[in-house]
Amino acid sequence: MIEEFVQNIKRMSSYKKQIAHLQEIPPQEASFGELEKPLPENIQAYLLSRRISLYSHQAEAINKAREGKNVVIATPTASGKTLAFNIPVLEAISKDSKATALYLYPTKALTNDQLKVLREMEKEAGISAYPNVYDGDTPSHQRSSIRENSKIILTNPYGLHQYLPWHYKWRPFLQNLKFVIVDEAHVYRGVFGSNVAMLMRRLFRICNYYGADPQIILSSATIANPEEHAKKLTGKDFKVISTDGAPRGKKLFMFWNPPFIDENKTNRRSTHQETKDILTLNILNNLQTLCFTTSRQMAELVTRWTREELSKRSPKLSNSVTAYRAGYLPQERREIENRLKNKSLNGVVSTNALELGIDIGSLDSVIISGYPGTVISTWQQAGRAGRTSADSLVTLVAFQNPLDQYFMKHPEDFFGRPQEQAIIDLHNRYISLGHTMCAACELPITEKDRKYFPELFVESLNALEQQNLVRKTPRGWVYSGTARPVEIVNLESISDKTVTVICDGNVLETLALTKAYEEVHAGAVLLHQGETYLSEELNLDSLTAKVRREDLNYYTEALKDVDVGIKRVIEEKQSGVTVGIGELAITETYREFLVKTYDEIIGREPLNLPPLKFSTVGMWFIIPEEIRDEVERQGLDFDGGLHAVEHAMIAMAPIYAMCDRRDIGGLSTPIHPDTGHPTIFIYDGFEGGIGISETLYAKVEELWDKTDQLIDNCECKDGCPSCIYSPKCGNENEPLDKKAASIILKRLLKTPTKKHP
Repeated sequence: MIEEFVQNIKRMSSYKKQIAHLQEIPPQEASFGELEKPLPENIQAYLLSRRISLYSHQAEAINKAREGKNVVIATPTASGKTLAFNIPVLEAISKDSKATALYLYPTKALTNDQLKVLREMEKEAGISAYPNVYDGDTPSHQRSSIRENSKIILTNPYGLHQYLPWHYKWRPFLQNLKFVIVDEAHVYRGVFGSNVAMLMRRLFRICNYYGADPQIILSSATIANPEEHAKKLTGKDFKVISTDGAPRGKKLFMFWNPPFIDENKTNRRSTHQETKDILTLNILNNLQTLCFTTSRQMAELVTRWTREELSKRSPKLSNSVTAYRAGYLPQERREIENRLKNKSLNGVVSTNALELGIDIGSLDSVIISGYPGTVISTWQQAGRAGRTSADSLVTLVAFQNPLDQYFMKHPEDFFGRPQEQAIIDLHNRYISLGHTMCAACELPITEKDRKYFPELFVESLNALEQQNLVRKTPRGWVYSGTARPVEIVNLESISDKTVTVICDGNVLETLALTKAYEEVHAGAVLLHQGETYLSEELNLDSLTAKVRREDLNYYTEALKDVDVGIKRVIEEKQSGVTVGIGELAITETYREFLVKTYDEIIGREPLNLPPLKFSTVGMWFIIPEEIRDEVERQGLDFDGGLHAVEHAMIAMAPIYAMCDRRDIGGLSTPIHPDTGHPTIFIYDGFEGGIGISETLYAKVEELWDKTDQLIDNCECKDGCPSCIYSPKCGNENEPLDKKAASIILKRLLKTPTKKHP
């Protein structure tokens, strides 16, 4: 059925060879495992009543957990990881009536879904665990009862961050804590992951105070570094289980590249329109389909366009498509999830809200509208199709940006590559400082606590003491500030300077100061949950922005000048080409903003904001003079070549570091005062750095090679959004020279590098 559907597409008059690649992923038979000792009768009866036999990875995880080991289960989506951690927890509670477990989930929707699973299991197995969610939505009159009676409490990192200062209220629960379960652990990466890593250490320090040493079970998508990631996230050692024993049907993976709409081959048809057409075809052919989009606004638009198309071609199907996004009320989301399961919905268009492990049954087809940024997310989303042994289809519709286009032309690189590494940086002094301050407020800090914060322990305490935020007492270091530390420390940012966005007297959202400069300066158009808002004022004294709701058909883009200085060289590699990594001083000056509709500039307005200054970690490399000479001998623009290499390298960086290209900054210059030579800088766009540049520095030759392939394989003549143009360029993509960039990269690749600390 799936293969016939694809062949029919190729025969359609509207088909313009959009299928760039078809990859068949073969089916997999189930592999079952054995437990080293039998389960308690009630849990065994639950499995028998549901006709569940344990897959090999589930049995292995349960065996290791029963040995007292910390376990990380890193297998694909829909492989049954939930059962593998629920069984050890419920077994522990059935044997010890005082035992407790804490479950951490990254989203509320996932928390509620898992609560339902636990309650069914508890009821059928006859175990009194009283599982409950405890988060910001929990009514205050229920909270003390949940803390005192629930053996399993489900929450999220934001909630835990707020509750730790009140740990004495949780004393009975924490004293008996046997398990901490961290689901979807791959989500904890970058700034958020580095903050959660510190939060976990604060939790374990408090557990230790109450005499508890809980076991940890992490569940993760398949990532390149599960053991390292688990250890960085928690500070503990782990046993890794990564061989998937779950069965799956045959999957056909289709790469779909929108056709060119101009003779110069620089512009392709809209990805969103192509997505609408494919979704319509899927539904007309009775394939139950989940379509992922990159924004809430696009989820709504693709849904509307698909309904309009269906109303012309098969009116009775037009109401069988709906959108699903995080902004919906819980009951609306539950209804959509249930309608998917009972097959009364044929199509759902979603943001990545449905990427994580919410149970929506098995689907025939998944459409991914635009590469989601990481190989991990792509496979997570693809895993939503064919969650049983049936055949399924996955369609990745490309955007006209470098990473999407690279994979369209190099599908073997996508299907052959391991998943990315999840990056956590324990050496960011700003993150460490904030959580050390929180810890001092929770319990006095003593020398014994060095084991929880070994990286920057003394430095953080000294810095806090200088700011009068901690003071030394006979019991240890205690917090001496006035504000609540957990209100100051934001898990999703590094800087304590966050701007509160206010609309009609209500808080709309908060933004890091750097994001506020871009998104809520006076006159900026802010997109929030698919709605447009016009910023009236950005007040840097009160750190507030005032916006008003308006339907706008244009958007704004702030332009900035960047100045980079090398503060400290950490390491250099030298062999003809000098590649360095170190601490950089960044100055960003926002000078004006553009008003645009689609890609057309309809206005320019000046900006008067003080420069943003911060320190971060970055890498750089020096272009030898002979390469400049070669480029200029051919009559090409050397400066434009440097600029193009910088853009294209930043666009390709997420292949190696799990990040968004917007997390990375760059500068190219024909002569830099600190090196005296033509230099390209690539740096972490976060204060103190977050580990991205270190990853890129280690793989710089591979990054040059991938960037060279990207530029060489692009069909355009002089550069386009698929190769060297950047949507965030402060110089409006000038100057750029595609041919010069190709020469620079090819000459760099001729010169291997050796390491010199």
